[in-house]
Amino acid sequence: MVVDLAVALRNIARAQDHLRAQNLAVRPHIKTHKLAKLAEAQIAAGAVGITCQKIGEIEALLDEAPSIADVLLTYPILGTAKLARLKALAKRVRLSTVADSPEVVVGLSSAFAKEAQPLHVLVECDTGGRRCGVQSPEDAAALARQIAEAPGLVFGGLMTYPAAGGQAAATAFLTAAKAAIEGQGLEVPVVSSGGTPDLWQTRADGVVTEYRPGTYVYNDRSLLARGAASQADCGLRVVATVVSKPTPERAVIDAGTKVLTSDLLGLVGHGLVCGLPDVTIDQLSEEHGRLTSASPIPLSVGDRVEIIPNHACVVTNMVDAVHVRMPDGTIELWPVTARGRVT
Repeated sequence: MVVDLAVALRNIARAQDHLRAQNLAVRPHIKTHKLAKLAEAQIAAGAVGITCQKIGEIEALLDEAPSIADVLLTYPILGTAKLARLKALAKRVRLSTVADSPEVVVGLSSAFAKEAQPLHVLVECDTGGRRCGVQSPEDAAALARQIAEAPGLVFGGLMTYPAAGGQAAATAFLTAAKAAIEGQGLEVPVVSSGGTPDLWQTRADGVVTEYRPGTYVYNDRSLLARGAASQADCGLRVVATVVSKPTPERAVIDAGTKVLTSDLLGLVGHGLVCGLPDVTIDQLSEEHGRLTSASPIPLSVGDRVEIIPNHACVVTNMVDAVHVRMPDGTIELWPVTARGRVT
């Protein structure tokens, strides 16, 4: 896996400028790159903090990136072991997290009731993504009240991950939820939304205060298909070698599901072979990727190809280290700091 650092830094700066112009704070999601150095670059560009999905990601990044001072954990935390780790993290960084059920709130409160510093908890809202989240603005208001009254917790605001193209629906839900909560006498200090597919269409809506883009740092084939990026914006490529060419119209590369992953995201094929638009990666096994075409493929055994993966975020987690092409053209090997940190 090769990361073009100049492209990644350009993507970071461009997104920061765009969201700043909309008066939105930027809190990038590090699940895409999992690299301490890129997290620090995002903060240096002006991000207010970072977003993580798992406790292990935070633990790994804090060990290598001392400039990280503010983290939002956008995942429901359950169980005594994870709550103990959460308490330890809260002593190292300004930490907030989310909840969408009374059960999660009760657990967080039991862990933080006797702590010197309370934990800030945002209510996660399902504004159309149909994943986690309370189902109505009224539910959001009820859970906000429970958080505000729970020992050891502070109500921190609202969080959503809307469906692609769903900003209008998200705005309507969040506006109603914010009004209902304020009607109970509570402040709503943060309203957090996100998603790279809609990043460049995002405009200030009077309710959202911060935005959490993730894939924007590298971009990938799914974003090319949505028109949210160009090939020049794709800062991550998988470099693979042709190891077999049984027929003129079929070749095999040394990148299978253990590199490119099986994510299709609604696309045909498992990645874009740069410079060969008529070639499809139509089949993957663990260590083999099959390239096919209706006409002879202009590749020989030993040739290398660059592939823009369908989904950059999962590809990042498949390797121990990435080859980073520095702005001066030299190559450095960077360990993937939070690789495999899924608990």
